[in-house]
Order: sequence, then C-alpha cells, then structure tokens
Amino acid sequence: MTDSKDYFFCGIGGSGMLPLAMIVKARGAHVEGSDRALDQGRTGAKFDYLRSLGIALHAQDGSGVTRPSQILVASAAVEDTVPDVAAAKAAGAARLSRAELLAQLFNESECPIGVAGTSGKSTTTGMIGWILHHAGQKTDKSPTVMNGAVMKNFVKPDALFASALVGEGEAFVSEVDESDGSIAMFRPKVSVLNNISLDHKSMEELRALFGGFIGHAQTAVLNLDNDETAALASVRKDGKLTYSLQDKSADLFADNIEPQPFGVSFDVVTKDESARVSLKMPGRHNVSNALAAMAAASACGVSLKDAAKALADFEGVKRRLEFVGEAKGVTVIDDFGHNPDKITASLKTLHEFPGRLLVMFQPHGFGPLRLMKNEFIATFADHLSEDDILLMPEPVYFGGTVDRSVSSKDIAAGIVAAGRKAEALATRDDCGARLLRLARPGDRIVIMGARDDTLSVFAADLLKQL
Repeated sequence: MTDSKDYFFCGIGGSGMLPLAMIVKARGAHVEGSDRALDQGRTGAKFDYLRSLGIALHAQDGSGVTRPSQILVASAAVEDTVPDVAAAKAAGAARLSRAELLAQLFNESECPIGVAGTSGKSTTTGMIGWILHHAGQKTDKSPTVMNGAVMKNFVKPDALFASALVGEGEAFVSEVDESDGSIAMFRPKVSVLNNISLDHKSMEELRALFGGFIGHAQTAVLNLDNDETAALASVRKDGKLTYSLQDKSADLFADNIEPQPFGVSFDVVTKDESARVSLKMPGRHNVSNALAAMAAASACGVSLKDAAKALADFEGVKRRLEFVGEAKGVTVIDDFGHNPDKITASLKTLHEFPGRLLVMFQPHGFGPLRLMKNEFIATFADHLSEDDILLMPEPVYFGGTVDRSVSSKDIAAGIVAAGRKAEALATRDDCGARLLRLARPGDRIVIMGARDDTLSVFAADLLKQL
C-alpha cells in the first residue's frame, strides 16, 4: 500500500507514535511531528533518527500545523489546549487518534495479526514478526510489524529505534491496546490473547473488550494458564489454538523447561510433533510468549521446527529484563515492569537465581497508582524477598491535569506494613544515590518503569558510577 497523505504526529517520539510514523513514512506519506521531550532536550538520539528518515520536527507550539491538507495524529488523551491541536482546528486540518490510524492500516492488510493482553504484547509481537521475517526471507515477503518496543534483531547502525518493520508480505503484525478501548476497532485474522488482568480498566470492561477482539478473528490464540483467557477459550468451539505451561491438553504445551540467568530452554509439544526451543531471554513468562508466537505463526503456515529455529536467533526487545552490565560484582538490569502482572513475572524470574534485588520502580502515572494501589502493594509484598529493597520516586509526569491523591509514599507504606523493605524518595536521582550506597557484590540493581525513555539512560549511568 502506498500512502500519499500528509501527516503531523503530535508526540512523535512516543512508543506508539514513532513506529506508526515510520510505517506511513516508508509507505510514501509526508510526515512531520512534534514532541514535548524534544522541546525539553530529552532523548536526542531518537529525534536525530527521525530526522534521518526525512521527517521534519517542530516545537510543540503549533508552528508545524499550517495546512488543511495535514492530518493531525494525536493520542486521544491529548487535550484541546495543546497548541498543535488548536493550530489544527484553526487550519481546518483533520484529526485522527493514533489508534484510529493504526486500525485503518491494520484492517486494510491482507493478513492482520493482532497481539493483545495485559502483559507480554511487545515481546510476543516481536517474536511473531521475527518468525515471519525469517520465513519470508525465502520469498521476499517480510511482514510489516508495529511494536511498542525496539526489536533488537532489526536494530542497525542507521536504524537504532527499530520498533517497526515495513515488509512486502501480506502479514501486518501489531500490538493492540485495550487501555483506551481502541481494541474494539481492530479486525484481526489471527488474534493472540496472552492474558487478562487488572491494569487500566475494570475486569468487566476488559472481558468485554478482549472477548470482542477474539470474536472477530478466524483463529484465536489463547493462553490456558490465565483463568480469564481460559474461560474465553472454553466457550469458543472452533477456530482456536491454545497453549500452556501446565495443561497438557493444550494445542501447544511447554515441557522440560530449563531456566538460565539470561535465557530459557524448553520442548514445545503438539499432538503431532515436538521441537526444542532455546531463548535468549529468561523466564517462564517468555516461554509462554514463545508458545503464543509459534501458535500464531502456525496459523500463517509456518512449521513448528522453522518457528523454533527462528526463535533461537531472536534477541528480544529492549527493556525486558535487559542486562545492562556488571561492575564490582553488581549487575544492573533494565526492565519495563510497570503493572502487577509484569512486575510479578520479572521478580519471579529474578528470584530463580541468587542475589539480593535492589529495585527502583518509577510508576508510569498517578492514575495507575490510584487504580491499582492494593495490587501494587500485594505484588511487591508477595514477591520481594526479606533482603530485597524497593525504592520509589514519585510517578513520571509530563504535564496535563492529574489526580495525585495516591502517591509512591502510599505504596511504600503499604509494603512496609506487610513486612518488606520499601522507601519512597522525592526524586529519581535520590533513588540512584541510595542504590549506589546500598549496592554490594552479588546484588542486582533492577530499574523498572514505563513511559520514560530516560530510564535506560539512568540505568546505564548507574553502571558507570558503580
């Protein structure tokens, strides 16, 4: 598909915006954009990369939106008071949400593959994309992939922010987000549902959204190890592929799991065959993600053994229990964990191996803290060991109106009351200084959080200071 339209992305550096801008630019559209982080001088390398693609960048003051032919692409959460939005109205430019534009591209493709769920979307999307890319190399029919994280296999010196891949094949693989309800706009041929748990919406809303999502698909890939997803699988009579680490009746079952500090191996077993899979990422949650990816790939005609072979070379996605480095006997790890499910998976994986955890968790907003206060407290209370220490700065904040009635102090106090060690500090720099004072040989420093690209820089700086 060739796109000759004229797009302006408000917040073009965001994890959902950047790959979408890359895809429409590669398909021939004219693309410009703005970002608050650019105005603030943050994450310069990302914006240099966008410029290298021929994308003009502007201050987020409305100066870049001047023509009625432009289509303003902005998150549904962007307020009308933002100058780019006001400028679009004045110029008579149309407005699309990021999700609306993505849904258009996705639904127009010949083989749309949607990956949904509370946790594991980015990794599973990357795995499916890599398997189909690997299979498509023989026929020059690579997939198009829209991801919310950088896929390491596609990183090149001239493509450092490879969160998207533009291919010539029929497949369009994309993460699909339930947090804003936009999942209802997507019409997948193959739907993957990793799990359902409390995150941005109530469980009743999530059940309806995810149920509708898989209802549109010819083939639904469903995780039997998650009670909510298993319930959906039980009522779907055909057009489904199930996977499990526990239930041998699943279409794909993981057996003989062998964990390593930064990897995991297992046998994937179906009713007809089996294959050994060796991943370069740790954790049982990644075994589950790999099963989901292989099931989706099989729905596209890729054999089990070809999928297993491709996954052996899959490097993972950025900030998923990513090894930053080691100094003076202390290991630094960068992780995207930001909701109870993701944090639980990461802590369980880390605790399979020795070493005290010094965790800095930067919440990704005041809203999630308010919605999931009790769940956050329970997660850390249950999965920190007696020796582990949690440090929390206040949530990341990039502007706008927000209810601050629940803070990091409330979470830390609840964790301490439950018998674990937690401290709330004023700033992230305060947390960094405290981590350096606490660290001793054998410890693992884990930097957790989302919606803030500078967390990776922060982790790397800690390593240098060690």
